[in-house]
Amino acid sequence: MQVVLYQPEIPPNTGNIGRICAATETRLHLIKPLGFSLEDRHLRRAGLDYWPHLDLHVWESWRDFAQGPGSEQSLVLAGTHFTPSLYSHAFQGEEILVFGPESRGLPDWLIRQHPHGLIRIPIWGRVRSLNLANAVSVCLYEAYRQNLDLGRL
Repeated sequence: MQVVLYQPEIPPNTGNIGRICAATETRLHLIKPLGFSLEDRHLRRAGLDYWPHLDLHVWESWRDFAQGPGSEQSLVLAGTHFTPSLYSHAFQGEEILVFGPESRGLPDWLIRQHPHGLIRIPIWGRVRSLNLANAVSVCLYEAYRQNLDLGRL
């Protein structure tokens, strides 16, 4: 599994996602432009001292990413209005999970390119969406739950 944050905007979210990825040995890709500097103290604080253990790749654009890892593995795009639910999606264990910026989600052109790779985290309360770091955690752990024996860890 790998995680992509397309144009992330909030440093603590990205820091927390970096920590999740370090804890699960999951590669994290950041697609520019970023809404912060990678030297941001809030980013580093959220990731604590785990940042050096993160397998981090930063890409200048979606096009650059798509010509590299994005062309080699299946992409699964997470959004608030997609179907099916992530719990009815059969993860194969090699997908790249893609998440959009906090304020606007993934762009329509990207969604149109991957109509069969869409998942949604079910929300039945009176909120629009989950915090990005929480959304990544839910999706990533479900994908690993389906493909690893997490009981042995």
